[in-house]
Amino acid sequence: MPADEQPTVQMAAVTVPAGERPTIQITAVTLPAGQQNGGGPAGGVGGTPETVTATSAGWETPIAGSGPAAPADALDQPAPRRRLRRLLLAGGAAVAVLVASGGATAGYAYAGEVPRGTSVLGVDLGGKNRAEAAQALRADLDSRASTFTTPVPVRVGDQTGEVSPAAVGLAVDVEATVAAAAEHRPGPLSLLFGSRETEPVVSVDAEKLDAELRKIAGRTGHQMTLPAITFSGTTPRPVYPKPSKGLRADESAKALREGWLRGQPVQMPLVETHPATTTEEVDKLVTELAKPAVAGPVTVTTDRGNLTIAPAVIAKSLVLTADKTGKIAPRVDEKKLRAALSSQLGKVEVKAKDATMSIQGNKPKLVAGAGGSQVDTAALARDLLAVLPKTDGRTVQAQLKPVEPKVSTEDLSKMGIKERVSTFTTNFTGGLGSPRSQNIVTIARDVDGTVVKPGETFSLNGHTGERGYAQGYRDAPVILDGKLVPGVGGGTSQFTTTLFNATYYAGLEDVEHKPHSYWFSRYPPVIESTIFWPDLDFKFKNDTPHGVLIDTSHTSSSITVSIWSTKVYDRVTTEWSARRNITKPKVIKLQPGPSCIPTNGIDGFTQDAFRLFHKGGKVVKREKFTWKYLAEPRYSCG
Repeated sequence: MPADEQPTVQMAAVTVPAGERPTIQITAVTLPAGQQNGGGPAGGVGGTPETVTATSAGWETPIAGSGPAAPADALDQPAPRRRLRRLLLAGGAAVAVLVASGGATAGYAYAGEVPRGTSVLGVDLGGKNRAEAAQALRADLDSRASTFTTPVPVRVGDQTGEVSPAAVGLAVDVEATVAAAAEHRPGPLSLLFGSRETEPVVSVDAEKLDAELRKIAGRTGHQMTLPAITFSGTTPRPVYPKPSKGLRADESAKALREGWLRGQPVQMPLVETHPATTTEEVDKLVTELAKPAVAGPVTVTTDRGNLTIAPAVIAKSLVLTADKTGKIAPRVDEKKLRAALSSQLGKVEVKAKDATMSIQGNKPKLVAGAGGSQVDTAALARDLLAVLPKTDGRTVQAQLKPVEPKVSTEDLSKMGIKERVSTFTTNFTGGLGSPRSQNIVTIARDVDGTVVKPGETFSLNGHTGERGYAQGYRDAPVILDGKLVPGVGGGTSQFTTTLFNATYYAGLEDVEHKPHSYWFSRYPPVIESTIFWPDLDFKFKNDTPHGVLIDTSHTSSSITVSIWSTKVYDRVTTEWSARRNITKPKVIKLQPGPSCIPTNGIDGFTQDAFRLFHKGGKVVKREKFTWKYLAEPRYSCG
């Protein structure tokens, strides 16, 4: 039959009675001219429509007005009728669609929120409402928990590894999966006769996955070369960008979601990423900013005088490096600018003075603080960047902003610093003329009068900074690699031990301390502390609701540290255990010379110290400290 002479079929769908197979009545079949009911070579009754009944058992094709229907598979039908039968058989799918669109059939197929025939991971969810479907799916997932918690094999380039689902938040999102299954509406034919497997919705934490994959990837791919402009003195040096090829969190997450449940190692894509700043843009920055920036000085005017920012200072503080995307956003680093201008800033700035206390007549006396002023270097850095591309008019107006003291007079008066809570003294030899004694006095003066606010942590290294020759410290014996050698700042450990014990007996929280490797009889065992810049520090926290004042004093043979505040405990005491695991010193001969300091040797031992907090006539808290001292060798020079 020619393609443009297809028969026209008119059908009427009927309602399917309960328990019966669907039956469709075709009310008219119109064949093309010359081929209707025997038209053409075979002859027949022309123009007469036929009535055809379709059942699930077969087709019946009675001729209108004729006797009983011939069998559906009769071979002696006229040729046109056989062609009609083939046509109807080939059009069965279209008939079935009309059947399914009937009221009762559609009601059956769409019963419940999830269409019938819908399954997820082999679980039939058809005909259920969303809550029922979620419950059924979740129960199945729980029964097969090992399947969904087993590490997933992955490949990143030529590297292989495994990713734990729990570590990256990899899971089937039950609610989203059910929602997707319920919202999809397939055609009537699929609803009535077919089944549909819905892919589960999978969730994963892309950032956590990226972190895990980078552990597996190692050096797979190549890193991005980020663009930059650095300075060699005052000469700008460009660094040109190069793309990277590696993992990208969103693409990795997509690959894992799609490949997780397929039973094969998941190949993670390596994506090429180009820096945001191009080579041409780097060259433009060199020409239009970096070179003119250091071509000459910039004058800064203030109400207290002028400053000059030299090209070398500009080169140190101008930042032309890229962020992680490869974008260069030029800026002037405020901290570097302030550091480079420190000597000039001192001429125009006034330092704020914190309120403090001094002990006079064995009582704390308030010393008022005062405000100051300083250059607003944040604004200066911003305004400086605007004039750096210019060849003339290189002048910037800087503002002086008021600076309040960190500790105001009013704040300090409310801190409850009213009584001496504890005091501790250690002794030294050699008088105040010895380098060791001078170091002890120097660090004590630096700490004297320090106020630690409630909740603050005091760091001795943080307070004094580096203790070198420039700060007034001298060479004196220090322990280095297990023996006494000359070193700058020797003796500061004695002050550290004195401060530690003062805070210890004040009941303040111990944050960080380390006893000496060897025990010295001038210190109490276990509850003593050394210090060494920058690795060994002493820290305590003011864990009381009151302020803490550190007061230091000295004589020609002793150093004393007192803590002033408001008492929280009636008293703090110490109990020591007996010494155990005692070891004897070895004898070691050293080469004679100025670096050799002989010692008599000290026994090694382990001991406990218990800090007892007393309040209301009883011990309310108890802390244990334990330390193992090494046996100090007996060093002999020569």
